[in-house]
Amino acid sequence: MTQPYSYRDDPAVPDFDDSAPLAVMDAQCAVCSWGARMIHRLDRTGRVRICPMQSPLGAALLAHYGMAASDPDSWLFIDEGQAHSDFDAVIHAGARFGGWARVTGLLRLVPGPLRNWLYRRLARNRIALFGRADMCALPDPAFQKRLLR
Repeated sequence: MTQPYSYRDDPAVPDFDDSAPLAVMDAQCAVCSWGARMIHRLDRTGRVRICPMQSPLGAALLAHYGMAASDPDSWLFIDEGQAHSDFDAVIHAGARFGGWARVTGLLRLVPGPLRNWLYRRLARNRIALFGRADMCALPDPAFQKRLLR
C-alpha cells in the first residue's frame, strides 16, 4: 500500500484539487457510465468528483498506482489521499456514501481472491456484455460539474 497523497510527489501527475474524493473510471464504458451516474445519485454531499481514465490526470493517476488506462481492470477511488481499486473501491465508496450504497459492503462476504477474480472477469468483458456509452456526454449540468478532465 502506498502512502496517502503519494501522487503529490509524482511529477507525472498534474496538480489537482484533492480535497474531495475522486473516482477514476472509463468514460467510454456503459457499466462505468452507469457507475458514474450512481455516484452522482448516491453521493449526497455532492463532493465526489469523477475523472475519465482517458484524461491526462486520470491516466497519470492510474500509472502512479501501477495501472494503465488501456487496462479494463483499472478503476480507482481516491479518498483522503488513499487509493482503493477494484471491488475494494466499490466497497469503500459505498461505505462513504451511506444509505443504500452500504449494500456494497456485502461484497466483503466474498473471499478476496474470488472477489478479485469476479471483478477481473466483469471488467474484461464489460464492453462485450454491456456495450459502450460516453459518460462525458451526459447532459445533466450538475453531473458535468463533477467531471475533471
